[in-house]
Amino acid sequence: MYCTRCGLDLREEDRFCSRCGNRTPVGTTLNGPLETYRPLMLDKRNKKIAGVCAGFARYIGVDTVLVRVIWLGMALCTGIGFLLYIAAWIVVPSDGGYEPQMTTHLPQTV
Repeated sequence: MYCTRCGLDLREEDRFCSRCGNRTPVGTTLNGPLETYRPLMLDKRNKKIAGVCAGFARYIGVDTVLVRVIWLGMALCTGIGFLLYIAAWIVVPSDGGYEPQMTTHLPQTV
């Protein structure tokens, strides 16, 4: 496995690059990759208004700009985007500006 930022050869169990500090994918097991659980929370560090789009982007693992463009398109074309944004702002808990803890779940073996 190689670091995606600096290209250093890494061990499979490394979670961070020792040269640049870049986070690596969570390790693998003999039965396949570990599954990670990311809680859906408002992202207060990368927010523009309330952190709703940044939180959804972190949850599904895509770029924040893509989620913002899609959400804005829904809001302008259908109007439902505004209501969904306000509802998510009220219902989804905040991360308080801290990176949420990701928990790993081992695949079930039969």
